[in-house]
Amino acid sequence: MTPAPTLEAVLSGSSIVLCCGTGGVGKTTTAASIAMHGARAGRRSVVVTIDPAKRLADALGLEGLTNTPSRIEGEWSGELWALMLDTKTTFDELVARNAVDASQVDRILGNRFYRNISGRLSGTQEYMAMEKLYELHEESQFDLVVVDTPPTRNALDFLDAPRRLTRFLDHRLYRILMTPGRAYVRAVNVAAQAFLRTVSKVVGGDVIDDAIAFFQAFEGMEAGFRDRAERVLHLLLAPETAFVLVASPRGDTVGEASYFADRLAEGGISVSALVVNRMHPHFGTGRPEATRERARTLSGSDLGELYANLADFQLVAASEEDHLAGLAGRVAPAPVVRVPFLTTDVHDLDGLDEIAGHLFR
Repeated sequence: MTPAPTLEAVLSGSSIVLCCGTGGVGKTTTAASIAMHGARAGRRSVVVTIDPAKRLADALGLEGLTNTPSRIEGEWSGELWALMLDTKTTFDELVARNAVDASQVDRILGNRFYRNISGRLSGTQEYMAMEKLYELHEESQFDLVVVDTPPTRNALDFLDAPRRLTRFLDHRLYRILMTPGRAYVRAVNVAAQAFLRTVSKVVGGDVIDDAIAFFQAFEGMEAGFRDRAERVLHLLLAPETAFVLVASPRGDTVGEASYFADRLAEGGISVSALVVNRMHPHFGTGRPEATRERARTLSGSDLGELYANLADFQLVAASEEDHLAGLAGRVAPAPVVRVPFLTTDVHDLDGLDEIAGHLFR
């Protein structure tokens, strides 16, 4: 029988790792630990978070993270870097990269409509995270880029972001807004009122003139944005990109992870590894029922109380394994890595190192 692959084997052939899962399951910690392990293996690693919480910065011993990678010093033969995505700054940089000249950059960055959508429009954060991933992989010479994605259902938007941008550029409404002359103004009045009313609720104020001015200023940049989106999508689907699904053994989070695994499969993407955090130990191979009966036999004694406590732990551990059984089968043959429930939260490099020890043992 062929031995099951390990997380080490999966990651050794990967240059991009997307850590996906619902919130509160240790996704940020897992991502940072994977990047640290890469640095220990001699790779130039960077971990990216788009979670607004500062847990990653705290664990890495930094005052805070910015949109520019910060180097983390430590005992590794490679390099470890970290950053927190700034959606608007990344969007600004993308505009500057694709603009014809400085004048076009100024017109777009100074436009009120752009200033609102660059940080607030639905899907913008997810696409800019993909843009940052591409930049780090293709232009910054990192050997390993590890991304801590948004919670599960938002992460699906994260994966679909490149396609969504291409669909927008092909949309009839966009083509109308880009049509020169007075005809497009009449078309806006007839065909785009519902769209602009929706945008107005998000950004507030009179956005029609600003929106039209923005799209006029955007003219000539579509090819650059479209090409970049296609490149990002190709990178996501490349063999060197690994999807690590992170969960906890609770029934609700296992359900979310199962949903995510199914959605990935619908898109032709396989889960590369499943990491389950905060698992309770089994304390032997005995069945909870047998241990409970032993506790009854010794009822009233100190040993009886200990057996009762052991039965409780065995029952919790067995319940967790029952929750995981279907999910593990769904992602097979991907390795399933169990990380035990630790006595303290991870808040420094030593804690990340301990997690990495469980991930890659």
